[in-house]
This record gives sequence, C-alpha cells and structure tokens, in this order.
Amino acid sequence: MPRSAPARAPITSPAAATVFTTVLTEGPVSRVDVARRTGLSSAAVTKAARPFIEAGYLEELASGGRTAPGAGRPANPLAIRPDREYFVGVKITGDDLIGVVTDLRADVRASAHHALSGQDVDHVVRALADLVGELLSGDLRERAYCLGVAVSGDVDRASGVVRYSPFLGWRDVPLAGLLEDATGLTVTLENDVKALAVAEQWFGEGVGTSSFALVTVGAGIGSALVVNGDLVRGAHGVAGEIGHVPVADGGPSCHCGGRGCVEAIASTEAILTRARDVSGEPALTMEDAVARARGGDEPLREVFAGAGHAIGLGLAALVNLFGPERVVVSGEGVATYDLFEEQIRRTFAVQAFGSAARCGLVIRPLPFEEWARGAAAVAVQSLFVSDSAV
Repeated sequence: MPRSAPARAPITSPAAATVFTTVLTEGPVSRVDVARRTGLSSAAVTKAARPFIEAGYLEELASGGRTAPGAGRPANPLAIRPDREYFVGVKITGDDLIGVVTDLRADVRASAHHALSGQDVDHVVRALADLVGELLSGDLRERAYCLGVAVSGDVDRASGVVRYSPFLGWRDVPLAGLLEDATGLTVTLENDVKALAVAEQWFGEGVGTSSFALVTVGAGIGSALVVNGDLVRGAHGVAGEIGHVPVADGGPSCHCGGRGCVEAIASTEAILTRARDVSGEPALTMEDAVARARGGDEPLREVFAGAGHAIGLGLAALVNLFGPERVVVSGEGVATYDLFEEQIRRTFAVQAFGSAARCGLVIRPLPFEEWARGAAAVAVQSLFVSDSAV
C-alpha cells in the first residue's frame, strides 16, 4: 500500500486546480494575470492560492513593480517552490528501464537505467522497484510519494491495468497495484506517448496552445491529442492511435490484426524488413540501411520515402479531423528524419484540407530520459487532477 503523504497540495476545488496549474506552467505570474488568464475573480485567485502558500507549494516573490500605473498595491508574483515535492518517472521498454526523479516543474534531479534480462511481469516489477530504490537516495525519499510509469500500448490509466502492450507481450496486467505494493509509492500508469504529451503540454511545445498533437516515430508510430487543454482518450482509452490508421489498401500486415497501417509501413522494424527485401540482404542492419540511403542508394531511399508518405497521410488525417495548432513529431526515429522529411511534407501538403495545411510541424528529437520525464509529469498531474482527459 502507498505510504501516507502529510500536508500535500491542498487541491479542494476546480478553481484551486486551475490556479495551481497556471502558476506551475506559466509562472511566476501575478494574481491579476492569473485572474485574467483563467477568468476567475481576483478574490477567487487569492483564496485558492493561500492554502498552497501555507503548505509550501507556492511562494510570493518580491515585487518587481506595481500592477498598473498609479495602482497602490504592488504585484507580488506567485511562483512554484519546485523542491517542495519530488516525483519518480519510469519508462519501460522491451530491453530496459529508464528512470528519473524530478521536481514539481519536471526538471530532472537524478536519473538511472536498469537493463531487463526478461519481460515477465514479476521480473519487471522487481527491477523497477530496485530502480526506484536507487533513485530515491537521501532526502529525495522523504519528499517523494508518487511514481509515474509509462508503457507502450493500450493502458487503462483509471484502473492501472496494461490491457495490451505488444512490445512486452503483456495482456491485462494490473501493473499499478503491483508497483504500489513493491515500492510504497502512489502509482499512476499511462501510455508512454500520452505521458510524453503531458510533459509537452505543461513544460514544452504545448505551453500556451489550446490544442496540439504529439506524434512519435520509432519502434511504433504513436500519437496523443490535446484539445481545449485536455488530453483526449476517447470512450475506450485509445483515441489518437495514428499508427493504426490504414493508409495502404492491402498493405503489409500489422501486429494489431489490420493491414496497411501507418505503423506496418513506417515503424523501424517495418522499414528494416522492407529494406532487407529491396536490397536482397537478410542481415542488413538499420544503421547500414540509413548510411546507404544517405549515400544515394535509390532503392533504399525509396523505402524511407514510402515510410514518409505513410506518415504524411497519417498526419494529414489527424490534422483534418482534430485541427491542432501544431504537431510535434518526436521519437527515436526522428534521428533519420532527413530521409523522411521531404516526402512527409509533400504528402501532408497535398492531403491536409484547406487551411489545415498551415498547421506547424515541429521536429523535436527526445532521448528516452524525456519519456521517463513524461511519466514523472503524469505523476505531478495526478497530484491534483482527478480526471484530466476526455
């Protein structure tokens, strides 16, 4: 069972959550600006902020001036005290665990990796508990109560169950409960792409936007959508799965059971399989395929262009349906983005409807530590958001 956490963030109302979120993501910010940005009255902002100040989560900075010319009361900006509490985030891959400890602003204070010698649930739980113990040394342990865990696949955040993770071979694993028993921390489980989107929404490219999409390219093709400030899950928790949008009638089979999915054409494994077929070299590595394509090998360049076409179709479908202000493209596959980019942008420009083509595509390479940071951001979010998605 999770250990108790004394005097934690006093989130008692939607107004309190709104004020705290605004200061967390946009602060330091004056009460007047919080009121202007949120639509709350100044009195409501002051009332909501007071318990956070008393509990040590917010502080008033020294005034740098007055709220307006002639105003009699100086504007003391509200700011987060980032060291008030720490959060653990872990990204589970098929091969290893990547863990971080962050403060309230999701700034990384410690990190560690553990290799996995197997993918069975008991082994992963033990290894993850060991990793948490390594990360939480000294006073970090005394101020850490929440663990965020990011896993690829179909994850039910509300119940803490991994319903299906193809890269781990798991189905219906009650992972959050197992990890709470093993670590003594309160665990929030989330799909890895959605976790990364939370970090981008609060601390990255999504700050200041009402809607954006995150698309990841690599071992899988994932995506997450934020609309009107909310992470979109859909009725069954799998909204935004761009990787399983069919873009090639009769195309290659996908592990999901469908055919012609974006992921079946543009994932790392799909590209490598096609590159080996085209080259006639069963032992061809991805590194060699990339090097040769960059060196001008036209058949291999066509393989990457085909993947870019599939990604462009998926991006256009996403933008046409949801109309985000921008799309952030990330993931380990972005390291070879130069081989995709021309075809992605060409296809996107043709298929995006009307002014949707003006949606900005932001390329943001991120190491796996950023995925773990996303898991920690989900843990921060769980501090005061009981139901953040629609």
